[in-house]
Amino acid sequence: MTEYKKLPWGTKTFIMGIINATPDSFSGDGTAFDIEASIRKVNEFVEYGVDILDIGGESSRPKGIYDSVTPVDVDQELTRVIPVIEAIRSMSDIPISIDTWKSEVAKEAIASGASIVNDIWGLKKDTNMASVVAQNRVGLILTHNGTSINYNDVVDETILEIENMIVLALDEGIDKDCIIIDPGFGFGKNPEQNLQILGKLEKYKKFDLPVLIGTSRKSTIGYVLDLPVEDRIEGTAATIAISITKKVDIVRVHDVKEMGRVVKMSDAIVRGWSGV
Repeated sequence: MTEYKKLPWGTKTFIMGIINATPDSFSGDGTAFDIEASIRKVNEFVEYGVDILDIGGESSRPKGIYDSVTPVDVDQELTRVIPVIEAIRSMSDIPISIDTWKSEVAKEAIASGASIVNDIWGLKKDTNMASVVAQNRVGLILTHNGTSINYNDVVDETILEIENMIVLALDEGIDKDCIIIDPGFGFGKNPEQNLQILGKLEKYKKFDLPVLIGTSRKSTIGYVLDLPVEDRIEGTAATIAISITKKVDIVRVHDVKEMGRVVKMSDAIVRGWSGV
């Protein structure tokens, strides 16, 4: 097991690189069972300055937007992610996040070297997840994931629901220093609501917790620009630059090389530049 080490939040924007060990990623970059392809991508991400690697074995693409979304059972998900985590850990001590809502997958991933659990259902879908996180003292990304887009005020209502998730996590024995929050851009919101969240992202800093945003290549960008997933780099860059002006702490991206440059330039403007 790898110990979770709190990053120096507020000093820079940290880059989380996405490794999709899936055959059906919405972004088309899944590596499925090809460990060598996953490691090549890891090495590329490390070269371009990635701070955290997020490994996922089940596509989280919304069923309402993408056809043929197939659920993945625990054994299949483990078969996809554990070899990748073990391979990364054998060659690097870079922080690894496991993108899963299943406690059994999280437990095995932690044993293999993951130190953060990225739960897109915010502890709501698997009641055992909180105890796995608490017992292992790993980091936890609590993502807001709505089941309905019927909000009167999407920002205020998601903030309230995130507050409830934080209370649940603390009640289950999870250390506050281990919690990261994600407003859930693209999860149970329509494009207008996603843009409202992005425009008021600073409101999510009220909890004095690090905030992660995941806009990379998502459908809202496609709707605004009328572009397919492979042509959304510039749109993603705009969302990341705006997020950094709101003092977001982590950006979760597919294109580490390009977005790393966006982050560096935006940080120089927003956080200051030392000239080195």
